[in-house]
Amino acid sequence: MRIVYVGHATVLIELDGVRLLTDPVLGGWVGPLRRQGPAPARDVIADLDAVLISHLHRDHADLRSLRRLGPGVPLIVPAGTAGFFAARGLGAVVELAPGASHRIGPVTVTATPADHELGRGLDADPVGFLVEGSRRLYFAGDTDLFEGMAALGPDLDLALIPVWGWGPTLGPGHLDPERAARAAALLAPRVAIPIHWGSLFPVGLARLRPRPLREPPREFAARVASLAPRVRVELVMPGSAFFLPPPPPAE
Repeated sequence: MRIVYVGHATVLIELDGVRLLTDPVLGGWVGPLRRQGPAPARDVIADLDAVLISHLHRDHADLRSLRRLGPGVPLIVPAGTAGFFAARGLGAVVELAPGASHRIGPVTVTATPADHELGRGLDADPVGFLVEGSRRLYFAGDTDLFEGMAALGPDLDLALIPVWGWGPTLGPGHLDPERAARAAALLAPRVAIPIHWGSLFPVGLARLRPRPLREPPREFAARVASLAPRVRVELVMPGSAFFLPPPPPAE
């Protein structure tokens, strides 16, 4: 398994020859938010087998980025959102409600619950995703702790866990470093990678913080060391890759 953390909630997942991209934000801005750090490498969007969309907030379902991927790449989206994408010229859509699955070659993608307030007339419930093949991965999307989270583990090889948002404050329906560490304790993956931090920042405020919001992933790692010491935290910087090593031999 190879992981490329593009930034925010955008992650390239390569597993068993299948290439998946999560919640793509590929440009330099989304609404009032500006990208901090490197632009995505060109090979991030090459030869994708599917795109996973967790919910309809603009920093997770960025239409300009989705159109860059071309019309043939399937979008795996929350149940009830196919009409939203079709009305915007994006018709290759597979809807998944929590518990439903879709097969992509040797890999199965299953939607999971998520606790994240949408508002603004967005009625479809958000989801996370389990990606299962020779390894088992959880992409949380954007969520707070929710009942049943522990049931997604404990045989996870890797969990992509949000640890912040996109500004100096954090609204409801998100995980901060402490709650994200509690999520890691519930999920009990072999490896946890913090995502959703330090990549998007409101216009103007970045000047006040040249390296905005680099603290949350480090605080997350420290809290996981206390709450879930058997979980290995990998701090993957935006634009960097991580290769998941083989599992340890059975005792």
